[in-house]
Amino acid sequence: MLDLRKKIEIKEALVAVIGMGYVGLPVACEFAHTGFDVLGIEIIQDKVDNINAAISTIEGDEPGLAELLTQVVKAGQLRATGDYHDLHDRDVILIDVETPVDNDNVPRYEALRSVLHSLGPVLKQNALIIIESTIAPGTMKNVVLPLLEESSGRKVNEGFYLGNCPERVMPGKLLANLRGLSRVVGGMTPETADTMVALYRHVVNADLDPVDCITAELVKTIENSYRDVQIAFANEVALICETVGGNVWKVRELVNKSPYRNMHLPGAGVGGHCIPKDPWLLVYGVHGRDVPIQLIPASRAINESMPLHMVDLLQDTLASLGHGLTGSKILVLGYAYLGDSDDTRNSPSEVLVRHLEKFAATVVIHDPYVPEYQGVWEQMAQGCDAAVIMVSHRDYMKIDPRKLKSLLRTPVLVDGRKVIDTTQAKAAGLIYRCIGESYETQP
Repeated sequence: MLDLRKKIEIKEALVAVIGMGYVGLPVACEFAHTGFDVLGIEIIQDKVDNINAAISTIEGDEPGLAELLTQVVKAGQLRATGDYHDLHDRDVILIDVETPVDNDNVPRYEALRSVLHSLGPVLKQNALIIIESTIAPGTMKNVVLPLLEESSGRKVNEGFYLGNCPERVMPGKLLANLRGLSRVVGGMTPETADTMVALYRHVVNADLDPVDCITAELVKTIENSYRDVQIAFANEVALICETVGGNVWKVRELVNKSPYRNMHLPGAGVGGHCIPKDPWLLVYGVHGRDVPIQLIPASRAINESMPLHMVDLLQDTLASLGHGLTGSKILVLGYAYLGDSDDTRNSPSEVLVRHLEKFAATVVIHDPYVPEYQGVWEQMAQGCDAAVIMVSHRDYMKIDPRKLKSLLRTPVLVDGRKVIDTTQAKAAGLIYRCIGESYETQP
């Protein structure tokens, strides 16, 4: 461990990152940029080829990432491969693969298990393995450790070292969050955690808190569960405001003037890889034990219902004009789960579109960052009976309500993110509905 710590401090440790997606690619670029020799492992050959050609595989607006990738690849500090045998000389291995849940909200660790099975036989003696993926409490002890010991034929702290340092990045801020957000650094031993802190100190300009593995697992799953619960509260308040004649956006502004209040933003749904699944990972940590879990599942149900509420708003608005959803042509603006991102994982728009199609509506989808839905939104809006804003892309904030109104066959706009100003929309002649606003009390 002392030898490894010294190699890390002088940047002679050879680093590998397994999984070159939204987390792994910026992590690999950052360590390469600071002077480490970095090897990226990726099973999708097209990604390998693109990375080695210094072409970013992430399409969203990611400040600095494409330029950083070009710099480190051209400098010879980063290369990618699909061959696990190339890991035989790596001193530090970071694992950044997806850890989804299935339809029963049970963790699906196929990718993680596959990595551990492939890694064990080629593992360098005394290498440090760090799981950056988000995992359920107890996974390091009950899944990762036994699999790695079995596949490598070695014992932890004798033939290899093991820890977890859950990532805290998000699309649109991958490099900024990687550099600027604190990290919880979990080690199987305090010495391992301290060595991991020395490693991350090269790329993280914030607190690095050394803890045990279970604490690191808990902190990551709890912080995303907290956010999910808070968003669910905001969404439920939005539904109340709509019903009683209030405006959730004004209410939220005034609530947050009170000390220690931070009401979150309501919206058309919660997507992405983390928030829809991490609460279930937290809950799974007590699976089979006598712990009454109520708030987290209720919050998940509220947030999952919001795309359906968008359908209800659209249906009610069209019905007020004597139109039905069946046979209507609907423009959906935004398919990524987050503004200015190309990430469509668990997209609320996917749920919305699926339900609109159940009503036999024709759906036209636009998203400036998702390749299959790119195009000119003005052309797509021609002859549509309504437009639905699902994502707060900056491009949509520039939409002229008068222009939109002139293109639609029926001037209906349903806004799930409060992208368009209510007064401007109505002044343009649009029949405007927004999450959390009572139609009767709109100006």
